[in-house]
Amino acid sequence: MNKFLAATLLLITTFFWGITFTVVKEAIARVDVYVFLAQRFTIAFVILLVFVLIRRPLPNGRTIRDGVVLGLFLFAAFAFQTVALLSTSASNTGFLTGLNVVFVPIIASLVLRQPIPFNVKLAVTFAVTGLYLLCTNGSWSFNHGDILAAVCAVCVALHLLLTSSFARKAGSDIYWLTTLQIGTVAFLSTVTATTTHHPVAVYHPGILPALIICSLFATVFAFLVQTSMQRWISPTNTALIFCTEPVFAAIYAYLAAGERLGSIGYLGSVLIIAGMLISEIMPGRSEPHQVQTEPPAIDELTDPEPS
Repeated sequence: MNKFLAATLLLITTFFWGITFTVVKEAIARVDVYVFLAQRFTIAFVILLVFVLIRRPLPNGRTIRDGVVLGLFLFAAFAFQTVALLSTSASNTGFLTGLNVVFVPIIASLVLRQPIPFNVKLAVTFAVTGLYLLCTNGSWSFNHGDILAAVCAVCVALHLLLTSSFARKAGSDIYWLTTLQIGTVAFLSTVTATTTHHPVAVYHPGILPALIICSLFATVFAFLVQTSMQRWISPTNTALIFCTEPVFAAIYAYLAAGERLGSIGYLGSVLIIAGMLISEIMPGRSEPHQVQTEPPAIDELTDPEPS
């Protein structure tokens, strides 16, 4: 797999997440957020399940375990972000969630016991500065909900790291891995909605277009691409690419709703894109590639690409 092509596909995935931000915002104004998540991920799970049952052999126990673990961290990210939004601003939540770009190399470095390459440090600095300017417009008001948003960022970082590790294992089936994590999120979202007295099996015609778009493009396509491409792109570079989500969200909000960015927001967007380009173009540490004959261990989480 060409690394440029892998990065391009991840960027397309981020584009879909960005443009669906406005769509999701409108949908959850009509129904409970966990009802929307349950319906969105259930539709995606059914589509994926039909495909894998027809086209793929049944998964082994390790793939089932890995898929469920990924689903747990993915659901935790959604849950902490949702609860954070109840007590802090959307701008703070957006910025703090984006801090996963900091947590990914830090966690990976602690596991690897190796210094973070200079180009990664520079790229992360640009991206975090850009996120701050774009999401907060240069102003900050701390709220206790910000802590929950930061926990969300840690969950996202761990999801990225574990996706890379699990997808690179010998014999791992990325289709089942994706299907099982989507199914786990669907199940947990349904349980959460039900326990908060919000029935899930209810037809809401007003959110049907949002469900179709989010289920097909922002879930089935997006998570298949993420799981597949993280075999070739490191978790840190993936996180830097995903930092462009608020940029795409801002562009779509401008085109669809006439929302405008100020000069600070434009500067933030430029810095985010610069950080992504630095991570992809600027040379980092060079390490000899070796043919991999065993499943990647936890200490291989940040290898730039599989051999």
